[in-house]
Amino acid sequence: MAIKLRTESYQIIGESKPIRKIFEVVEKAAVTDSTVMLFGESGTGKELIARALHHNSRRAGKPFIAVNCAAIPHDLLESELFGYEKGAFTGAVNTRIGRMELAHQGTILLDEVGDMPLSIQVKLLRVLSEREIDRIGGSRSIPLDVRVIAATHRNLEDAIETGKFREDLFYRLNIIPVFMPPLRDRKDDIPLLATHFLKQFNQAADKSIKGITDEAMEILVNYSWPGNIRELANFIERMVVLSSGDVITPCDLPEKVLGEVPREKWTPTPKSPDPVETAAEALQKSFRQSFFMGLPEQGMNLKSAVEDFERGLIL
Repeated sequence: MAIKLRTESYQIIGESKPIRKIFEVVEKAAVTDSTVMLFGESGTGKELIARALHHNSRRAGKPFIAVNCAAIPHDLLESELFGYEKGAFTGAVNTRIGRMELAHQGTILLDEVGDMPLSIQVKLLRVLSEREIDRIGGSRSIPLDVRVIAATHRNLEDAIETGKFREDLFYRLNIIPVFMPPLRDRKDDIPLLATHFLKQFNQAADKSIKGITDEAMEILVNYSWPGNIRELANFIERMVVLSSGDVITPCDLPEKVLGEVPREKWTPTPKSPDPVETAAEALQKSFRQSFFMGLPEQGMNLKSAVEDFERGLIL
């Protein structure tokens, strides 16, 4: 599939070698129901990949449910995922369907699965092996047809060694591993992403910034991007909102970026000549340049130098 079509289908911007490999895996994995495990730093686009897998699968017309396991308190995560029956505990005045059931026939993304408590990991393991769930306080198992995609920024093998993650669950999840490259390893994609975000935030802010100068883009490309794509998007939005010119120059870049990239990595844009410069100003400028460039390194005869310059003008 051509890069343009891949970009349109997956809503993922990029043409670099690392992202091409991701495209290849998505193409093969999307047509299956196999569990996918997404590894990568925060901000690398793991949820975009999960959505691409869903929207290019046979489940595309069904629900896509994303759950951030790190954002929900541990004592609430079980009821959020699996639901509960009326009267299951104090305050359970009605039956509640969990996120797993809401994703029935569709796809569920378990983001930051490495932060999931061990007690809930056991229940997730049962869902993956038996394809059914048990609501809290329920007396019967409920069949479930859902594709599971998990994501984490953690090293789960280290978590297994320290007893924080179940090894059997890891092997259930890690059927098709996908390793999302950090933005610093996708330098060729930074101009594409920056241009994409510039257009997006131009529209959002009702601005008409035409582009990013070569010098500013060179700085963006050489920055390390610890926050990855999310950080780039935030910086572009900030520059669009705060910039007073019609192009983004190095002067518009955040100090954090300028402070990291060495000066030799970029050359400031030279000032354009004044179109209304008078003939007298041009002559004066020419005199200064010619006169001082022609001075000897050691000592000078000022009167002689001026006379020589005037003779050159007459000739």
